[in-house]
Amino acid sequence: MPDSSTGSTGNTARPSRRAVLAATAGVTTALAAGGTVHAATGPSAPDDRKLRALISRMTLEEKVGQLFVMRVYGHSATDPDQADIDANLKEIGVRTAAELLAKYRVGGIIYFAWAHNTRAPHQIADLSNGIQEASLALERGLPVLVSTDQEHGIVARVGEPATLFPGAMAIGAGGSRADARTLGRIAGSELRALGIRQNYSPVADVNVNPANPVIGVRSLGSDPRSVAELVVAEVKGYQSSRIASTAKHFPGHGDTVDDSHAKLPYIHHTREQWDQLDAPPFRAAIAAGIDSIMTAHIVVPALDASEDPATLSRPILTGILREELGYDGVVVTDSLGMEGVRSKYGDARVPVLALKAGVDQLLNPPSLDVAWNAVLNAVRDGELTEARLDESILRVLRLKAKLGLFQDPYVTHAGVDRTVGTRSHLATADRIAERTTTLLVNEGGLLPLSPRSRPKLLVVGADPASPSGTTGPPTETLAGALTELGFTATALSTGTAPSAATIAKAVAAARDADAVVVGTYNVTAAGSQKTLVEQLLATGTPVVAVAVRNPYDVAHLPGVAAYVASYSWTDVELRAAARVIAGRADPRGTLPVPVQRADDPATVLYPVGHGLTY
Repeated sequence: MPDSSTGSTGNTARPSRRAVLAATAGVTTALAAGGTVHAATGPSAPDDRKLRALISRMTLEEKVGQLFVMRVYGHSATDPDQADIDANLKEIGVRTAAELLAKYRVGGIIYFAWAHNTRAPHQIADLSNGIQEASLALERGLPVLVSTDQEHGIVARVGEPATLFPGAMAIGAGGSRADARTLGRIAGSELRALGIRQNYSPVADVNVNPANPVIGVRSLGSDPRSVAELVVAEVKGYQSSRIASTAKHFPGHGDTVDDSHAKLPYIHHTREQWDQLDAPPFRAAIAAGIDSIMTAHIVVPALDASEDPATLSRPILTGILREELGYDGVVVTDSLGMEGVRSKYGDARVPVLALKAGVDQLLNPPSLDVAWNAVLNAVRDGELTEARLDESILRVLRLKAKLGLFQDPYVTHAGVDRTVGTRSHLATADRIAERTTTLLVNEGGLLPLSPRSRPKLLVVGADPASPSGTTGPPTETLAGALTELGFTATALSTGTAPSAATIAKAVAAARDADAVVVGTYNVTAAGSQKTLVEQLLATGTPVVAVAVRNPYDVAHLPGVAAYVASYSWTDVELRAAARVIAGRADPRGTLPVPVQRADDPATVLYPVGHGLTY
């Protein structure tokens, strides 16, 4: 059983740098402080002899713990809110992050906004420091690899005042490797200042299926070569900030029609198609020295006839990723709480099978106690060898050493203030967003709208929740941005499935407006969003549509005279869309995916590279 001690650190002082080194038996890295990190080779490579010596002194229980990356509720490592204590007790059997580390010795912790880990920059830094302090205070204490999903766009765990960039498909629309690298550099520097050293980004999936429900705008595009180039640029940006980036989701999640959060998707590419469509971004990321690769909970029969999910497939993870592609970095699973990996085997088998397949880090199992004991018992019963665990632990410790965690795992408020959400960073994000905004349709030169005489604009549409929980409803954000640009804009949220009464209210308001701006979100042929737009058009009031997620919406709304794609509903992208609508910025983005006709998917309506300018 796990060690039941709490490991509470209370108000004790943080271990000094000397104590950190002593606690890890003299394990250090040749990495010079502040240096640039590339592949784990050459003079910056950690000393494997010292790491192996450290591993040899670890108990089996400690080794098992190092393989897990776990969620934990709360804004503090030792003093979370009571509701978070209750959630931790219910889901994990501990009260705090400090108790989690003492009981299970986990090697990593993942932050989520919904777990209340990421409320404010100083709080995040304090949480990171508290986690490191609690872990290093333990016997043979090791630094913790703190991670998160900061993809930007529709997936962001750290919100404002941190700098938020356009999401992947928007970056694909911009097509600039320099912008992708800048994103990685700035985002990486801000995460590092917060104590987050591993980012589960960039998405390396090539989105060739418009119906993909889980990837979509999280992908850089549909062209494997372009995606590969932008993945590499972003990875190099993260490397320059000494942050571990993660290419995901191997072997490629871009052609699914099912969401792996809810079921086990199948991809029916041939091996040749996989080599041509899915593999290039991962090959490129490996060549660029990517630090970690995340697995996909998908079945690719051409790669593994057993039809096991890739996360549990030795032919895919060892045969292809390790042996064919030559990757020897950290392999991390996607969340083990997702149905895609749980549907075929029970929760006690999944972590064991993943390790047998070639995984190094087991991410966020639904029950840590079940998963932890399953791995422990598999070693005791001989199904897994301790040597197999040592292989993965060595890769994880190499990464921790490479990132400087053995030298100094702590961060400071001063570092946060110098780095996070600076005026320069925010201005850079705004400029990049302008270069990604795409004008798809502009019949009769409807755009740009002129703010002279402060025309009345009605802003309607869907208001999906903020990905980071910190930004306002999209209709209000867009209306506010247009008002600042000289219009008189009023927001009216109509939702993703507006009722007849809501549509009638919007139509009545449109008759009193000089123009309507409508945000569309995953429009379907039979959905009421389409009805809303059609009835707005029938009023005769000019209508400008903004696709706040998938650019594919335009295919369902042929009557709209002006259509802008922002690729996300986050503030930075909506502000850029407002500047484009007002003529304060030229639309410079081009489609990174094709848009097919809604009534004839075999026919391309707007090809890759389509984009209008003023």
